[in-house]
Amino acid sequence: MKTYIILLRGVMPFGKNKVPMADLRRELVQTGLKDVQTYIQTGNVIATSNLSQVKLEQQVHDTIKNMIDGNITVIARTSKQFNNILKSNPFQDIDTSKLYFSLLASHPDPEQLKTFLSIDFSPDKICVIEDVIYTLYATKRSDSKFTNNYFESKLKVKATTRNFNTMSKLVQLST
Repeated sequence: MKTYIILLRGVMPFGKNKVPMADLRRELVQTGLKDVQTYIQTGNVIATSNLSQVKLEQQVHDTIKNMIDGNITVIARTSKQFNNILKSNPFQDIDTSKLYFSLLASHPDPEQLKTFLSIDFSPDKICVIEDVIYTLYATKRSDSKFTNNYFESKLKVKATTRNFNTMSKLVQLST
């Protein structure tokens, strides 16, 4: 069995995409996932499963669809992949409160990626490694136009973004 970290895009503690984490844990256990735990109310799940990444993402998506009739993007990676994402961070010796990771649902089209990388992101810094956008914001993420929605619109790929502290905690909880 593999340990997966599962990110839900757009989940909020309130509003139309509210997914009660206690209910989600219970429902995911009923689908056969093991050792299910959640971290904060914004759509972070850790679970073990024999399913492939694609099948796991679909199973979690369908479970949420049945729970709240929501069409929420689910992005799952193994604990080892998450650890590698953290280790691959191209920005070293920086203020980690300004570092964000946008995980893409799939690899972007090479031509769209080339166009995306030609954008002047200054004063922010952006680096794409495989299916992750690493963003180092010059001030605060909320001050920048380079957000998850912006990345999705330019790359035509669903994404979900987490800060350094959340990513680190998820890796810690999954090992």
